[in-house]
Amino acid sequence: MAYPENVLAEDEQVVLHRHPHVKRLIVPVLALLLATACAAFAAGVVNPRAWDPTAKNVVFGVIWGIWLVVVGWLTIGPFLGWLTTHFVVTDRRVMYRHGLLTRSGIDIALARINSVEFVHGFFDRILRTGTLVIESASQEPLEFYDIPRVERVHSLLYREVFDGPGHEVFDRPFAGG
Repeated sequence: MAYPENVLAEDEQVVLHRHPHVKRLIVPVLALLLATACAAFAAGVVNPRAWDPTAKNVVFGVIWGIWLVVVGWLTIGPFLGWLTTHFVVTDRRVMYRHGLLTRSGIDIALARINSVEFVHGFFDRILRTGTLVIESASQEPLEFYDIPRVERVHSLLYREVFDGPGHEVFDRPFAGG
């Protein structure tokens, strides 16, 4: 899925677009499975009872209503948060946007970036994810968590910032005396 063109400047090109790593969805998926199993078990316990059909329907409604609230809160909410979080590198800037109802974000011009680094622990290395740290000229370092393939993103961003147009290469031999 491409990043929306209406937020880009004229002639600006998207170099990279990522959502956070899918590891953020492990707990929501487990919550969905556990909530569904508990609701199904409760419904299985209620179903063989010799209760009035109206009472059974009320109990089933309560069970599935609780299931719906739990799934909405612990599963759908985090999924929508993941889906609406974007880390974008263009040929001019780094953009980070997040939020569903209330959107917020930050843009960092590539020309203002001083350093780019990444951090990832043991499990992050297994999952090929990590934290990207960008230090710009005017503010504290910004940390972007759960960036998929963080080493590749780091290399790409480093090339865009330090090898892009307007940066002279000083390691060439001096020609002319």
